[in-house]
Amino acid sequence: MGVIKILACLLIFSHLSDGQRTGRKETDTMKASYVPQSVFRLYSEGGSLKDACTLQPYVPQSLHSCRFNTSNPLIIIIHGWTVDGRMDSWVHELAVALKSTLRDVNVVICDWLTLAYRHYPTAAQNTRVAGRDVAHLLQWLEESSQFPPDKVHLIGYCLGAHASGFAGSYFTGSRKLGRITGLDPTGPAFEGMSHTDRLSPDDAKFVDAIHTFTQQHMGLSMGIQQPVGHFDFYPNGGAFQPGCDISTLFSHLSQYGLGGFQKSVKCSHERAVYLFIDSLLNRDKQSTAYWCKDESAFNRGVCLDCRRNRCNRLGYDIKRAQTKTSKKLYLKTRSHQPYKVYHYQLKIQFINQVENIKPTLTISLTGTKEESEKMPFTFVDGVAGNKTHTFLVTLDSDIGDLMLFKLHWEGRPVLATVWNTMQTFIPWGRDRKRPGLNLGNIRIKTGDTQTKVSFCAKTNDETNLQPSQEITFVRCQARRQKQQRKRIHS
Repeated sequence: MGVIKILACLLIFSHLSDGQRTGRKETDTMKASYVPQSVFRLYSEGGSLKDACTLQPYVPQSLHSCRFNTSNPLIIIIHGWTVDGRMDSWVHELAVALKSTLRDVNVVICDWLTLAYRHYPTAAQNTRVAGRDVAHLLQWLEESSQFPPDKVHLIGYCLGAHASGFAGSYFTGSRKLGRITGLDPTGPAFEGMSHTDRLSPDDAKFVDAIHTFTQQHMGLSMGIQQPVGHFDFYPNGGAFQPGCDISTLFSHLSQYGLGGFQKSVKCSHERAVYLFIDSLLNRDKQSTAYWCKDESAFNRGVCLDCRRNRCNRLGYDIKRAQTKTSKKLYLKTRSHQPYKVYHYQLKIQFINQVENIKPTLTISLTGTKEESEKMPFTFVDGVAGNKTHTFLVTLDSDIGDLMLFKLHWEGRPVLATVWNTMQTFIPWGRDRKRPGLNLGNIRIKTGDTQTKVSFCAKTNDETNLQPSQEITFVRCQARRQKQQRKRIHS
């Protein structure tokens, strides 16, 4: 039933006129008589959302009774649209992760369910009301307790991301809010709109966003596709997330009952939330993302560069670098926590390749910790001439410093047998080089460490790869050292 409501509301929105969808951010004079329509609950570690103490703007006693610590930073969680009028379970999960990990922090949940539990177009308009409520709370905190705005971090999901943006624009304090994080900001009613009518980099000193469900249906996408922050992250391209296909429906149904269907539908949309939670719970496995012009270029492996703020950490521990324009960053993730994968840029040079062939190769990497599984890859345009091909390689685990590189041509063994047989009958065949791939330089760059390693064949003769053959390459420096030791002993 929830899915039907979603589709119906999206259809309603698609027929709205531009005039109905537009609006302007406006400055609102803060008045002590203001009565917010949102409820603010201060979360205590180990408690439930029902037990959370309610903060009442312009009621000083509520700060004391709730034990709000003005010395600690403030994080406000702002939920999104709801089809059942209930608070999503991730809100409590995020509150727990923040409080248990950061400890000395005020975690507040902005409950605007009465405004969000409406038809989508109405709920989208109500983001301004929720944003104004948050702005009132922050204005009051600064005026009554000298609470600095730069210690405020708003985390908004779906419609809540845009509500966060409106909160930042409505806030009229001494300076801008410190940070706003948009978790898959919603697209309908906001895609393509002016920066004044959605979350934008102007709304805080630093704005970051994670886009996880921008796949289009009927011309609309649940998540917004355009950049809305200083840094915009697009995990797995941002359109759809691994582990969220129809095959997960049965596991969700067994775990959540009938609610599992809605859980599957929202899987990619909510992945932004769980990527952020993951950055808190697995701080030893921070996911790194890389600036790139588009997903296609990233998938070709040409973007693993961290110079001049070209890469950043996804999630809570992001580096707050100032940028003149929005930066789009890409990364791959796993389908479950911890989501981090390790990115490598592989460059293989082919020399004097006369025939254009499309070999299917597998590679494996051996590090100081372990060896990876074999990973297949193909050449879409084939291999010919003198050219260096670049690939993106990802591993689920840290294998340590790279030591060996294995390259295997997945050809049919019969081809090699035929060639060997021909050499028996054709005397001059033994002096000719067998057809294959003529390998040149092989270089691998590790994304996380930015370390570059060159690999060489163990001997100079092992540079021609044949079908069904495997060649092991070692670090060039290690090979040179081995050759020097041989010369010394000889």
